Amino acid sequence: MKKVFHLNTCDTCRKILAQFDLSGWELREIKKEPITEVELAEMYKKTKSYEALFSKKSTQIKLRELDVKSLKENDFKNLLLDHYTFLKRPVFITDTEIFVGNDKTNVDNLKEFFKVN
Repeated sequence: MKKVFHLNTCDTCRKILAQFDLSGWELREIKKEPITEVELAEMYKKTKSYEALFSKKSTQIKLRELDVKSLKENDFKNLLLDHYTFLKRPVFITDTEIFVGNDKTNVDNLKEFFKVN
């Protein structure tokens, strides 16, 4: 399995994806085709945390007046399945690894994985 979950309208996602040769990878645009419960379970197996997959920058947090600090793992899971903007992006997933988000450490790990300088 080699999948990338991303958002076409996200400049950061586009910039990160452009750095790598993604031939042979399935590109999933999460607004058009949201993640499934099975896919979320696969991500969870690799991260051991729904919170690690959750974007605390989602515009839905303010709209829904959520208190992120009070959320439990099951809340994060349900929100991730409910709306695409709750997924931290991009998510690169293989049979053995997962790379979540756009922070510098994650992008550096992706560069190492793809052997890009």
